[in-house]
Amino acid sequence: MFCVYILKCSDGSYYTGHTDSLDKRLSEHMSGEIFAYTHSRRPVTLVYSEEMPTRYEALSRERQIKGWSRRKKEALIENDWESLKLYSKSKCPSTGSGRTE
Repeated sequence: MFCVYILKCSDGSYYTGHTDSLDKRLSEHMSGEIFAYTHSRRPVTLVYSEEMPTRYEALSRERQIKGWSRRKKEALIENDWESLKLYSKSKCPSTGSGRTE
């Protein structure tokens, strides 16, 4: 199995990734072994994860989520399906814009 995950960084931003070993990847993010977006934004907290049967599906889902607005990501994290549907129909009804991060 593969996993798509969202981390909340210490600066309040979100990082989305995928892996075949969530525990190992979280440890790498937390320790700073991964020299990427999260390295200077530690500590990070796992706020969402979703299992996928293949790497292709996990990568596709990661790319989909990365394209979402901050509000839409937060609706997913909070399991707020009504808001998620609303944000899927329009870019961002309260601001009229798309991405917020």
